[in-house]
Amino acid sequence: MTTITLRAFTGPTDFPIITDLINAGFAAAEFPAIESVEETQNAYAHLENCDPVRDVRLAEDGAGTPLGYARLYWIDDQEGLRRYQLSLNVGLQAERAGAAAALLEWAGDHVRALMTKNPTERPTVLQTWVINEAKPAERMALLSTNGFEPVRYGYFMVRDLREPIEIPELPDGLYVRPVTPADDRPVFDALHEAFRDHWGYAPPPDFDSDFDEWRSWPLRNPDLYQVAFARNGDGQEQVAGMVLNFIAEEDNRVYGLNRGWADPICVRRPWRKRGVARGLIMRSLRLLADRGLTEAALGVDTQNPNGALHLYESCGFRATSRSVTMRKTL
Repeated sequence: MTTITLRAFTGPTDFPIITDLINAGFAAAEFPAIESVEETQNAYAHLENCDPVRDVRLAEDGAGTPLGYARLYWIDDQEGLRRYQLSLNVGLQAERAGAAAALLEWAGDHVRALMTKNPTERPTVLQTWVINEAKPAERMALLSTNGFEPVRYGYFMVRDLREPIEIPELPDGLYVRPVTPADDRPVFDALHEAFRDHWGYAPPPDFDSDFDEWRSWPLRNPDLYQVAFARNGDGQEQVAGMVLNFIAEEDNRVYGLNRGWADPICVRRPWRKRGVARGLIMRSLRLLADRGLTEAALGVDTQNPNGALHLYESCGFRATSRSVTMRKTL
């Protein structure tokens, strides 16, 4: 029987440990992704509604070997809920040894304590995301046993770039040009404006901090962006829609992939249902193919109200796994 103890976050020296545990969780889920220490550092430099000393725990065995990692933060969302979000990262053997169960028990107790210290009239839930509902099987069973229920599903989708890529014309008045640093804030603001219609969206407590985190993300590559611009009646340029492509080089190296990401994708309300997203997606696929990549990936909310799943399927993407958002009412 493995002895499991939990300890608090002790500072930046924990970043490599946390990163390794995040990657162990990806491996357990058979999801081909690699987090970098730089990504972990960037996330922790911009935490909101989260005190890492108070709201982070690492699980260890009796010899002090790291087994798992949990982080909690809260948001007030557009559904009228207060959501305590739980990130739970555990390797396969540690999951089977009980590390995930220990961290989940801590999270439930900790949220109840936080609810007393930070009361709200909003209904309160504890929510977590399972990147692959099929792997490891122990995770879904653990959450179900502890009162969590599925509330939303998503697909991870892949598109073969060796298949034909037909690029349609954009609607009249829209054009794509290279993105410059001066475009960073307009693109970021348009991204948030468009995603306000998506399930689960909540405006960040501090837009400037969120912008800094987005701009500092190590995988961000504006040279790959496909952004559609338009001019309003006064001749001022504005963002109509975007596909913020990137390449996760370390994922490709470790997992033997040749993949680019066409994600996130969004179109602002005035330009929806006019073929903007399709035009930008197909341009993105051609751009990635011209870089020598052989497949493109993205994630989608299967219940997206704007028909994103059907659009992506019509662009040649196919689902390879399903994620699930699990929620427990408190």
